[in-house]
Amino acid sequence: MNYRKDKYGNLLSVLGFGCMRLPADKNEAEREIAAACAAGINYFDTAYIYPGNESLLGDILHKNGLREKVYIATKLPHYLIKSKDGLEKMFCEELKRLRTDHVDYYLMHMLSDIEAWNRLRGLGIEQWLEEKKQSGAIRQVGFSYHGNTEMFCRIADAYPWDMCMIQYNYMDEHSQAGRKGLEYAAGKGLPVMIMEPLRGGRLVRRLPEEANRIFKEYAVRRTPAEWALRWLWDQKEVTCVLSGMNSSEMLAENIKTACEAKAGDMTKADLKMLEQVVAAINAKMKVGCTGCSYCMPCPMHVDIPGTFSAYNAYHAESKFWAVIDYIKCTALRRTSTAASNCIGCGKCEKHCPQGIEIRKELKCAQKNLENLPYRTFRKIVQKFKLF
Repeated sequence: MNYRKDKYGNLLSVLGFGCMRLPADKNEAEREIAAACAAGINYFDTAYIYPGNESLLGDILHKNGLREKVYIATKLPHYLIKSKDGLEKMFCEELKRLRTDHVDYYLMHMLSDIEAWNRLRGLGIEQWLEEKKQSGAIRQVGFSYHGNTEMFCRIADAYPWDMCMIQYNYMDEHSQAGRKGLEYAAGKGLPVMIMEPLRGGRLVRRLPEEANRIFKEYAVRRTPAEWALRWLWDQKEVTCVLSGMNSSEMLAENIKTACEAKAGDMTKADLKMLEQVVAAINAKMKVGCTGCSYCMPCPMHVDIPGTFSAYNAYHAESKFWAVIDYIKCTALRRTSTAASNCIGCGKCEKHCPQGIEIRKELKCAQKNLENLPYRTFRKIVQKFKLF
């Protein structure tokens, strides 16, 4: 297994175990976690809101005497917190579930808006976190993020974080936090953990025929999953890549890749081939947005690149997951960044190097993405202040 260092010099396996998709069968989950540890994986990621997940992970690690051999990352659902007492109550519940006296990496879950962080600051979270770090109950503090690059950088500057987690893969190189966000965080000395390296499996199971043909005909034969992971580990700024491995076959393949791949290994030909794969996927897209963000900021707060990324995924990949991504990027925040905010001022179109009719395409995206489930969820977010 290859390892990279966190902010304080701890060696983390480049392959992390994303526990959200652990097998429902406890015995199978136990076998996979034991096999992962035996292969050198030492970073396990869970969250409060993953049903039964913290307890399952905690029980397995305790039963097999593995707790002190691994690092646990879990997350605070800040959108459910209303007071400092609420912070303490929820954290104690997480420790109990995980059967541990400390969390190695504690992340603010889906911290996609600076206002959400400022709300937590108003509740006294900075003092609370410092107390937990002083006591050793929390070793390092970070945040997970869905949103655009500009907001990511603002959040990264808002607190002396120890690490962060972003959605990043060869299709999201210029959307979400993107490569700019990755390099910005690394420049601040922050380890960057990667989620959705395969876009929830869409870069394996839902590739268009032309993309699969490119992979099959390339001189170097690797699976689509291996190419996607190698692309990430080729970048020295990437610390750890999370994979939701729910089968022994998937676990074995990813471990093999993690043991072989190193930063700077990919050739120009390899990268060119992946560019062709991206082009083949984009050929199914509705809008030729590259995620450059020259159209931003929008005076009405519309996340234009994020909207078009979800809109393209809606037609080229999965309607369900596209709407989920759109919810993360636009609804889970105090100030909505939805396409429906657009007033048609046209400021964005003056700066678009692709010449996209942004106002027109935003209306199309709104029609597809802001469906009844989206509107219902958005109302819930606003009513219960889940941002």
